[in-house]
Amino acid sequence: MASMTPETAFTYANLLVLPQWLFMIVAPRWRVTQMLARMLPIPMILGGMYIYYLLIAPVASGGPGIDFGSFGSLAGVQSLFKGQKEIVLGGWIHYLAFDLVAGSYVLRDGQSQGIAHGWLIPCLLLCFMLGPIGLLLYGLLRMFLGNRTETKF
Repeated sequence: MASMTPETAFTYANLLVLPQWLFMIVAPRWRVTQMLARMLPIPMILGGMYIYYLLIAPVASGGPGIDFGSFGSLAGVQSLFKGQKEIVLGGWIHYLAFDLVAGSYVLRDGQSQGIAHGWLIPCLLLCFMLGPIGLLLYGLLRMFLGNRTETKF
């Protein structure tokens, strides 16, 4: 990763998540999809990238690195993202990883609750684009459709 520019890593991280999102939407019961959603290898790869770009690369590039004391205020968190591409990339990777974990949860839990996949698709799309909103929609959907025998969509 050391020879990869933050721009290239950004592109690769974005491309890395796309197949699993596509599989979860169009092939939810395929064994590969199930393995990806259960074992979470893509978020784990992103976790490695996150460690590198958030903790190692900023210091290696001569920057000050992340100030963990900055998490105590909104202004402090805002200051984390000013100026260092590596830290901004780390933040983006954080979003990619946790949105994918949320989407994987929605798929697995929705299937275990017997919720028809047609109902899960809007939740998955929202998790992909606006993570917490997709998770919120799924939570509401689960309250109304979970463990019912007939949830066809």
